[in-house]
Amino acid sequence: MMKKYIYIVVTLGLTLSSCYKLDLNPLSEATNENFYQNQTELEMAVNDLYRLDFWGNDNELHSDNEWHRAQLTNAVIGGTMNSEDGNVKNYWLVCYKAIARVNSFLHYKDKAAANTAESVISRLSAEMRVIRAYQYAKLITHFGDVPFIDGVLTLEESYGKDRNDKKMITQFIFDELDEAAKVLPEAYSGSVKRLTKGAALGIKARFALYVEEWAVARDAAQQVMQLADKGIYELHDDYASVFTKQGSQSKEMVFLIPKSEENNVNNGAAYVQDFISRNAGGFGAWLPTRDLVDAYETIEGKPIDESAIYNPKDPFANRDPRLTASIVPFDTQWLGFNYTPHPDSLTVYSEKFGRQVSNKDSRGVAAFASYTGFLWKKGIDQTWADRLVEDNDFIVMRYPEILLTYAEAKVELGELDQSVLNAVNQIRARAYAVEVGDVTNYPAVETMDAKELLKVIRRERRVEFAKEGLRYMDLIRWRLAEVVLTKPVIGLPDPDKQDRSKWPFPGVTPLDENGIADYSGFGADVKVLIERKFDKSKQYLWPIPAVERRINPNIGQNPNY
Repeated sequence: MMKKYIYIVVTLGLTLSSCYKLDLNPLSEATNENFYQNQTELEMAVNDLYRLDFWGNDNELHSDNEWHRAQLTNAVIGGTMNSEDGNVKNYWLVCYKAIARVNSFLHYKDKAAANTAESVISRLSAEMRVIRAYQYAKLITHFGDVPFIDGVLTLEESYGKDRNDKKMITQFIFDELDEAAKVLPEAYSGSVKRLTKGAALGIKARFALYVEEWAVARDAAQQVMQLADKGIYELHDDYASVFTKQGSQSKEMVFLIPKSEENNVNNGAAYVQDFISRNAGGFGAWLPTRDLVDAYETIEGKPIDESAIYNPKDPFANRDPRLTASIVPFDTQWLGFNYTPHPDSLTVYSEKFGRQVSNKDSRGVAAFASYTGFLWKKGIDQTWADRLVEDNDFIVMRYPEILLTYAEAKVELGELDQSVLNAVNQIRARAYAVEVGDVTNYPAVETMDAKELLKVIRRERRVEFAKEGLRYMDLIRWRLAEVVLTKPVIGLPDPDKQDRSKWPFPGVTPLDENGIADYSGFGADVKVLIERKFDKSKQYLWPIPAVERRINPNIGQNPNY
């Protein structure tokens, strides 16, 4: 009897569950029986996995950095995650789709050997192995033990798969990334954006950090830093411009996914309008949180509750420059209009029109203007409001992550030396647009106390990578989710209830030893927008999707789901 294989080529597919749509060798379409015949088909199979579906970092809305006025909450910050959750099912499905496609490619690639150079097959295979390793890394960090599949399975075989020990899969991931790094080029010429040696090692460093394999994280990060010594990577001069379309060509990029309006790989009007101001035609709905704003240090290098120069009535003054690069400062021109959310600022000056206009960014005029008072600036292109198209390349990893991974791993290993300080200070100096040695013009880190250094590194990760999808996994691995994600999202009081003498903030926000803000003492001078909830008895891991367990009862469930 002919076995039914799960064919995954250019169309979508899955490995484990027959409930999802599968391509079981339809005669009218390409299958594993007639695909992978030449270099073009090999490249098609690989290129289709260079899509954001397979590479996106975690949702920033799962953290304390961001909030959406219309969505209000989600299963992570609402504490409602369960095995029927659509996002959980999709996350699992997408990872295993990619894994299945890689397995199929590696199984059948040699069919093209007669007309494809061995070096091409070797490079494409290395790219595929990185992609598969990355998917397993995402699965392990979110689900723990997961079914491990590294070959083509029959449908019957897939039904019997159990979860494998994540330690075994972890070693597989490390080995795969090492082998791929030996093959992949250090860089490509021109504007080619594909996986490289540095990307493979960078992924290894990130994953090793997440699973607390400190020595592995240190060594992988150090290998990428050695590539920087050769000129492959470097920090871009200007922090703000890194996140523009032009910034995607910077040597700071370790790996990104290209987007393009011309090629119809972009986000449309609804996405753009959620981010841009109401004056500029948007909704001002996708917002930075007050928690994030309060996390940025002053120019002295001190938290706001330890600084004598921080003024809650002028919160953007004397702050880490990354604050005003990431979040629109009050009383500045933004997208052609002065951004002033003060409830009594009923009109503002517009550079676009050269006159005063109604201030739709004030809740004194527009009831649904930013509830936190803040708008994202980071990564927002000045042309979005006119085009209503977002096509900035998606950044998966930047070189600063490598530096902070190296620093954190070294501190965790007890290896406190000058290289740790240098890694952190490179990033801090760039924020102030000065050289790392110019310590009089930025707050260089000098302490060699391990506890203090970890606090600095954790704060650096938060402010450096805000809006980049790294905060959620940091909260999970630091076991801070149970503290952070049980605090409410804070907004400005309704205009008719706000004491104008306390605009915009009623006082200095207290921060705990982890830099977490406490607004409980401000009473009615702040507004609770939504209560966050996080069940520490289960939510550090996601549930195995129920549909998988209905098809294959051998797959066990995570605790308390």
